[in-house]
Amino acid sequence: MADLNRRDLGLLVLRVGTGAVLAAHGAQKLFGWFGGGGIEGTAKGMEAMGFSPGRESAIAAGLGEAGGGVLLALGLATPAAGAAAAGAMTGAVAVHAPAGFFAQGGGYEYPAFLGFTAAAIGIAGAGRYSLDHATCHVLDRPWVVATAFIGTALAAAAVVGRRAQDQASPSNGESADTEPADAAPGEER
Repeated sequence: MADLNRRDLGLLVLRVGTGAVLAAHGAQKLFGWFGGGGIEGTAKGMEAMGFSPGRESAIAAGLGEAGGGVLLALGLATPAAGAAAAGAMTGAVAVHAPAGFFAQGGGYEYPAFLGFTAAAIGIAGAGRYSLDHATCHVLDRPWVVATAFIGTALAAAAVVGRRAQDQASPSNGESADTEPADAAPGEER
């Protein structure tokens, strides 16, 4: 019995801590709280990083972080919350990947850690000290876990794939294998 209480208490601390961090990051994106850019500032940043359309990308990232974080902290719909947060962090990893792994150089270490933690909580469950437990796990069924993680993986792949496609295609309508109109034959731009 003591081991069960320690496990459940550990899950509570991990859920609340991770959920609060994610919710704060999402609130920066959605509302401009805690020094964030809000929707408009985040959208401009997303577009500058190659995510298009920027506004929709900002809303999706903000909702994944804030919504997933709040649900994780509460321990409600934990599989879906973990999947949503992990999906949002997959996008953040894609943003930071060009800078390498470590956070001190702007890399993806921190969002990767948050994503793995959210995914692990989603898979492990919320524990006894949660709304999932209080509601008899009505939103915490094996099919919810599978559906949430598959859906989030597909959405994250689509966002990252679209960014890669947008970055690979020329932005000014020129074909990548033809010379620019303002360059002389054989001259590089």
